[in-house]
Amino acid sequence: MFRRETPDEEAVLAENARPTPSDLRRWRQYLADEQAEAAVYRDLAGRRAGEEREILLALADAEGRHEQHWRTLLGDQIGTPRRAQVRTRMLGFLARHFGSVFVLALAQRAEDRSTYDTEADATAAMAADEHMHAEVVRALATRGRIRLSGTFRAAVFGANDGLVSNLSLVLGISASGVSNHTVLITGLAGLLAGALSMGAGEYVSVNSQRELLQASTPDPQAGSALPYLDVDANELALVYRARGMSEPEAQARATEVLTAGTPGFSGHPLDAAPSTEGHDAVGTGIGAAASSFCFFASGALVPVLPYLFGLEGLTAMIVAAVLVGAVLLTTGVVVGLLSGGPPMRRALRQLLIGYGAAAITYLLGLLVGAA
Repeated sequence: MFRRETPDEEAVLAENARPTPSDLRRWRQYLADEQAEAAVYRDLAGRRAGEEREILLALADAEGRHEQHWRTLLGDQIGTPRRAQVRTRMLGFLARHFGSVFVLALAQRAEDRSTYDTEADATAAMAADEHMHAEVVRALATRGRIRLSGTFRAAVFGANDGLVSNLSLVLGISASGVSNHTVLITGLAGLLAGALSMGAGEYVSVNSQRELLQASTPDPQAGSALPYLDVDANELALVYRARGMSEPEAQARATEVLTAGTPGFSGHPLDAAPSTEGHDAVGTGIGAAASSFCFFASGALVPVLPYLFGLEGLTAMIVAAVLVGAVLLTTGVVVGLLSGGPPMRRALRQLLIGYGAAAITYLLGLLVGAA
């Protein structure tokens, strides 16, 4: 919630005519953080063009106004320049060297952590600015999330599937008491079988979706019939209505198309809401199959590594579980950061799900071995 008071800068200055050493330290830290945040936005703008660049530069200017507020309060007591907080400096490093949607997601979380709502020496306008900055960065990050959503989903799903399924397989087989060689062969077979299954499934899925889209696309030959339609009967209006337009809109659009002799929409004249992005967004079956194969295989390889390097028994199982847990935590943190959610909560969720599945198969392996 915003503070009820809305003191202007003069009132703040009057109230803090004689700032305490604690006030000066706090103001200097705010000054350093605002300078660093403005630099982050300028660095991000340097890696972009067009509207996104202008938006990021405007955010940098806004942070500059906040910086000036703290300079005004400090007056001639600015003192030795302080360093920004560690997380802000890390964000600046990432912005200078990467500038990806990952950095925007981190910047969004940084804006969400603003303390100006409870800072007595910040104006209500500054607190409101920070809330709006978070929404601006969220919108910019969303553009990037949409662009990578398909690939990112396939990467996370494929790698996690490989991690969890092969860890479960390896632990279940190990618990049954078979030899190390058998566990290794089983793990490699699980890797190959799972990766091939994922690749084949993704190939069929993508091609099926493309076929569905193609079946929903207007027949190119149907457009040649337009000059011969009865304007009074206007069968074209029925096509538009079937594709989702209201009757008045369909009648008006059909009349316009037939009388003008040109399509009322960009794209196919029979399509009431054409989209040229459908097939591109789906991608190709071969590309999706190859990606799924590689992502699954990379995840499924992790629990097999201890056995490849000669570890056996309980030691190999513990090392495999630790390696898989580390990767699950890492992917969980990345998912949390990119989604704007709590990264540790996402990481622990993925860890618990993975370990839960592995524990069940391990117990089943113990039962089989005992039997």
